[in-house]
Amino acid sequence: MSDSQIIPVVLSGGSGTRLWPVSREKHPKQLQPLLGDESLLQNTLQRLEGLPLGAPIVVSNQEYRFITAEQLRQLGLPKWSLLLEPAGRNTAPALTAAALYAIRNGADPVLLTTPADHHVRDAGAFRAAVLRGLPEAEAGAVVTFGILPDRPETGYGYIETRVGASDTARGAPIDLLAFREKPDAATAQTYVAGGRHFWNSGIFMLCASVWLKAIGHFAPEILAACTRAVAGAKDDGDFVRLDAAAFAASPADSIDYAVMEKLPATAELGIPARVVPLDVGWSDVGAWDALWLAIARDADDNAVKGDVWLEDSHGNLVIAEHGLVACIGCEDMVVVETADAVLIAPKARTQEVKTIVGRLKAAGRSEAELHRKVHRPWGWYDSVDNGERFQVKRIVVRPGATLSLQMHHHRAEHWVVVCGTAKVTRGDEIILLGENESTYIPLGVKHRLENPGQIPLEIIEVQSGSYLGEDDIVRFEDNYGR
Repeated sequence: MSDSQIIPVVLSGGSGTRLWPVSREKHPKQLQPLLGDESLLQNTLQRLEGLPLGAPIVVSNQEYRFITAEQLRQLGLPKWSLLLEPAGRNTAPALTAAALYAIRNGADPVLLTTPADHHVRDAGAFRAAVLRGLPEAEAGAVVTFGILPDRPETGYGYIETRVGASDTARGAPIDLLAFREKPDAATAQTYVAGGRHFWNSGIFMLCASVWLKAIGHFAPEILAACTRAVAGAKDDGDFVRLDAAAFAASPADSIDYAVMEKLPATAELGIPARVVPLDVGWSDVGAWDALWLAIARDADDNAVKGDVWLEDSHGNLVIAEHGLVACIGCEDMVVVETADAVLIAPKARTQEVKTIVGRLKAAGRSEAELHRKVHRPWGWYDSVDNGERFQVKRIVVRPGATLSLQMHHHRAEHWVVVCGTAKVTRGDEIILLGENESTYIPLGVKHRLENPGQIPLEIIEVQSGSYLGEDDIVRFEDNYGR
């Protein structure tokens, strides 16, 4: 085995609109437990365990920085870096910033860059493929991982190679000839029949210096902007904040378009391009029909999650997050139920979900951005009920966490402790409340909620007043820099 350390670079900035209503703009699919108890982001890092790894670099959107950091903490990693993009600029600037950050102390590590929202059924085979490609990356090649296609898929880009996987020994790396755009059905059939084309997984392995050389050659504006953004980066607790003005000046482009599609035809650059074949049960979980393929299915080809009852139904994906869902006589449908939205669509039309999300955003509907359950740096809250002049929330505060010292101009609040211990600042008073105890926060009074205990604090909050929006918060002190 090689002595090199691999630095995982996990790109976790996408919004995943095609998996609405589970995926929302401010709580996207990579942070959701779509295929088990852990999120796709957590699954991505867990499948790398056993490789010679250094501290991972996760590149994320600042909108969901707190929940991303919390999920990284839950994995128990000894060390990690969370780079925050101040604006979305696609994957090429994200990888460039990560590569620059990785070499800041003079090292030149091998980077394994992967999206945070993919599914791999056979993690052991994936790790073995990474180790097969590692010597090539150490020697200065760009290594990409090509998925052996099991159907003529028109929704993926393809990689063309010199020979097919069957012509290599045990999945050894092979020469990359070209990247091919998403084909029509006839072309996809030809690709699969020929045996020399693979699906483009979007997973790459290469030395940080190799990527910087390539991006500097093909997209020098991206390299220049990211160099300034990393030079001006600020540490902020769990986060590394890239310089906002510098990063915003970068052109937006993907890894494929900016570099990879041009690389095989640019021999003078001296960077070989190699492909490691992958047959690991891979999916990009790009839409509900892809999730149906990734989930175990019953004898009637139904994939279900949650409290689901089926009668005379076949080939469906049914997810119940909040209540009971029953289906009778359904064929090839997707039914997804959440606390505040339900999606029903033919499985063949799930790519059109993004159209609904666009309409919701245009109408100013909060369901496009947020779940009823909203994550905060201190925990989360769930808006259980609301009406004219009242709102009821279930609030859970992590052990040791503290909300901001704040006040409201338009609402009063009643708090009832359900579980744990609450330390409450109310004006000049500081009081401790246990289970089944309560307090009242009058309108205009400074207050703060803390959890001094070792278990989560859960309270029920009843708000009453003329205006109940989240923007009626005046913060005086805040541990999270909001």
